[in-house]
Parts: sequence; structure tokens; C-alpha cells
Amino acid sequence: MNALPRSIKEAGVFATVFDHPEFHDHEDVVYVRDRETGLSAIIAIHSTALGPSLGGCRVWPYASHAEALTDALRLSRGMTYKNALAGLDLGGGKAVIIADPRKDKTPEMMEAFGRHVNRLSGTYITAEDVGVSPEDMEYIANSTAHVRGTRATGLGDPSPYTALGVFTGIKAAVRHVYGTDDLTGLTVSVQGLGHVGSDVAARLHEAGAKLIVSDIHAPSVLKAIETFDARAVDPAEAHRVEADIFAPCALGAGLNAGTIPQIQAKIVAGAANNQLQTPADGEALKARGILYAPDYAINAGGVISIALATPGGSDEAVRRKTLAIGDTLTEIFKRASAEDKTPEQIADRIAEERLSA
Repeated sequence: MNALPRSIKEAGVFATVFDHPEFHDHEDVVYVRDRETGLSAIIAIHSTALGPSLGGCRVWPYASHAEALTDALRLSRGMTYKNALAGLDLGGGKAVIIADPRKDKTPEMMEAFGRHVNRLSGTYITAEDVGVSPEDMEYIANSTAHVRGTRATGLGDPSPYTALGVFTGIKAAVRHVYGTDDLTGLTVSVQGLGHVGSDVAARLHEAGAKLIVSDIHAPSVLKAIETFDARAVDPAEAHRVEADIFAPCALGAGLNAGTIPQIQAKIVAGAANNQLQTPADGEALKARGILYAPDYAINAGGVISIALATPGGSDEAVRRKTLAIGDTLTEIFKRASAEDKTPEQIADRIAEERLSA
């Protein structure tokens, strides 16, 4: 295990992690290598103020260590706010593995990652994220007990609960904008058809919505076209198509100075983490009259499921708390309108109130 500043030096971008613009009083940032399995990863722990940091492990072919670090820092801080807003006694952390999940990932690599998680002595608890399957979590669990979302820790795959929360949040946003949560006939552009995005699309289709779908994985797109009678577009075009709702369910930072002026939807509500590239982008959405559902509020279903699940237990409590995401967003939207603030500013305030308490 190597100190992170070495990776920054290798990337040739920042002198130390403390200089990184996404560094916000993170407690630990660790750079990991395992030459035998090809593992190269970064684990970022933002806060343990409310309890051990909990956040998923993402496997993605980042172009550089600097890009991976940016993601780890942003996502870990987002998990702190997500867990606080969801009312969980957990802090925020995140891990990113620099690899192609379809070509490079192996059981041995995931077990090696678990060994490094174990070295952190429970300050970081890992779980499933982009590029990681339920089977991968079982391999990680072979090396550490500090893991959630496995058969031994409760309900298994958290993605259905993430999707349930996102679907519930979309209905809350539709209710705020249109006065009803009936989705019949509304057009939704779903960007990203992974475990969560495909589940969200299925729920929207069942509720009567018309779907436009996009993903870099062609088989997922073809399946959605056949199953949901959807229309496909290039992922780079998903935000600009004519639709009532844009649901980003892939990677973050997709809402930025380049994309926001092109959005035609009245609502942006999806599963992706860290959707806003900068705080100014939230203001830009508000200025255009687009309602934004803060990502860490709407996509908290997965973390709720892995935080509250018990081995062999019922999912009733998890579903109840996940469905409450709609109530939380309704409160956020109402307060934002009343106080002339962006929804994420109100969501941040609610989370920070719990952290400071």
C-alpha cells in the first residue's frame, strides 16, 4: 500500500492530494497496488463523524490516476452527505479500481482489493458500484468482513433498492412540476442501462412512460428496445433529446456548462452520482427552470439497503425508508421554491445540520 502523494506525482498534476480542488477535509486517501493481480485503486474516506465510512467500489478504465482521484474524492464526499440525508449513522467513503470491468477484472483482483480494505480496520466499508457485480462482492468478502451487499450480510444486490428510490424520486419531481405523479405518456431519456438504469427503465415503462435509452454497451440497448419498445440514441445525445425527464444513470459530472444549455427536459432526476460538475451548474439548471433532484438524495436506496439489512431479515424496513426518499425530495423541492434556492443547496443544508449535530 503506497501513500497517495506518490500517485499524484506519477500523474504529474498536483504536488499533494491537499492541493486537489475536490479535497474537502478528507480523513484518509490511500493509493493501492497489487502487482500480482494488476490491482490499482484509490480508497478515499471523507468522514467518519456519524460512523464508519460506507461507499461502493467502482471499477472503471480511467484515463489517468488524476481522473480516478477526482472521482474518488467527489464520490466519497457525496457519500457523507447521502448517508447523513438518509438518516443513517454512517460516514462517507468510496473506492475506485482503475480497470476495464469487462476485460481486466478477475476474482483474484477483487479478493486483493478486499485485503486492502481489511487493512483499514473497519473505517471503510465497501459495497457494489459501477462495474462491480454481486458476484464480485462475494469475492471481496473472502478477504474482509468490512463489506455489505453480499448474501452473508443481508439482502444481497442493492441495485433494485437504488432503482426503487430513483423511481420514487422521479414521481416526486413530476408531482412538484405537473401537480400529479402519473407518468403515463411522459417521455423519459434514460442515460445508462446498468443494474440500476435498466431497473429504473423497467419501472418507468410499467408506469406508462415512453422511453429513450442510451448506453455504451450495445446489448443492453438492444434489450431495452425489445423489452420496453424504447427508442435508442447515442449516450452523448441523451441529455439533448426532446423529453419531459432526463434520467442520468451512468457516470457523474454530466451536468455542466456544455450540456445544461442543451437540455430540453423540465426535470433532471437519475441514479448517477455527482451529476453536477460544479456548484454553478445547479444555479444554471435553476435559471433555465429545470427541476433537479439532488443525486445523493434520490439514489440513496442502495446504501439504505446495505446499511439496514440483516442476514435472513425482511426488506420491509428497507423498502419503507427507501420510499421515504420521495417525501424527502418533496420537502427539498418545496423549501427550495420558498427560499429561492437550488434543491441541492437545501439538501446540503439538511445533511450539514445532521453532521454538525
